[in-house]
Amino acid sequence: MTHSITKAASRWLRRGLPVTAALLLAGAVPAQAAQSSLRHADRSDWLYVTVTHGDTRSGGDTRGTLLLCDPPHGHSRAAEACAELRTARGDIRGIPRKEVFCSMIYAPVTVQARGEWQGRAVDYTETFANACEMNARTGGVFALDG
Repeated sequence: MTHSITKAASRWLRRGLPVTAALLLAGAVPAQAAQSSLRHADRSDWLYVTVTHGDTRSGGDTRGTLLLCDPPHGHSRAAEACAELRTARGDIRGIPRKEVFCSMIYAPVTVQARGEWQGRAVDYTETFANACEMNARTGGVFALDG
């Protein structure tokens, strides 16, 4: 009886293996196309930006969004943010400071941006004394509240 199970298993393998292989290969094609599509999408300029109001050690109020620049979208000032980043070649520290008067009230704001700009990794974190200082220094990049 063991011999007949082995013959049945052998027949199943001979018939089933090609079908299984074909199904696996058919599943691989869409996966490769999706991966190729992701590689193409990765070439565009993007940043995941977050803004934390309050002391980051005590877990302040954090908001975040994905800023995409081809075409600009992600938050209400995405077009402005993308234009400023293009001018600064993706370097947030290179955005010119706006001449504004900010109060001396200490209400810390920590910003973070991680992503890719023109094929280079971006990893930026900075804490400002208040939101006014943050906006003066970073323009529209972290303007998540509209």
